[in-house]
Amino acid sequence: MLYLHDVWVNWFEGEENGYNVSPFHEWRKEDGIELLDQAPLLYITNDLYQFIENDLQDLPISLLESIHRRAYLRKNQERKSLDYAAIVTNGHSVLAFDTLGYTLPVRKSRLIPRQERLALEMIEGQKPNKYDWDSSLAKKEHHILSLSPEYMLGLTRKERQLKQLLMMALDQLQHTDNPEEIRYWLTEWEPSHYPMVKEYTIEQAWQKLYEGTTPGWSRAHEELCGKIIKGQPFFEKIWELENHKAEAGIKNQN
Repeated sequence: MLYLHDVWVNWFEGEENGYNVSPFHEWRKEDGIELLDQAPLLYITNDLYQFIENDLQDLPISLLESIHRRAYLRKNQERKSLDYAAIVTNGHSVLAFDTLGYTLPVRKSRLIPRQERLALEMIEGQKPNKYDWDSSLAKKEHHILSLSPEYMLGLTRKERQLKQLLMMALDQLQHTDNPEEIRYWLTEWEPSHYPMVKEYTIEQAWQKLYEGTTPGWSRAHEELCGKIIKGQPFFEKIWELENHKAEAGIKNQN
């Protein structure tokens, strides 16, 4: 078995979508980077790699057995074994995961560029390992709280987080009993709807708002998000934290 040593990881916990596992250039000072003293390196098929990267389902038993207690975390000069942790690659991308003792990839991390290159070099000329698993599980349905990757393409870490916050607010709005509130936010987002907004059913108005805000990210998206969460403490806290962390990250880079 191949191993990587002294691997810096920045764990993102409970993320089912790979686009929320930020690349190295988006890591922040307060993220809490850890050091894997040793981790198995597995060259796997692309469908299995996509399954691990973009889902939170049980991993193949044979894969888990092959990596059992073979990874070690280095902390305060102590070496601690991890039940099921490894670095996987499909020959193009690289991802670290740790199950925290469970059977699904609870924590995921990208690698720093130098160690990504090393991982890809180490599997050159080899064939991917085959594991017994149901590849039909890799088919995933996306929804408002788990947008398709195409809607997150090109966005920064801050933009992805705020977009998810906006989608959470829209999901809540969908279940409101106040049709006028939905119509108000639709015209706030796109004033051209104003002449006919009264003719829209509550479902039509919400759908137009959702379809209009799903693609991309812009200042208009951010302004709508900031307005629509006003007066909702939980959403406001997420907003404040994300903007604070993003600003701190920019200062650190400068």
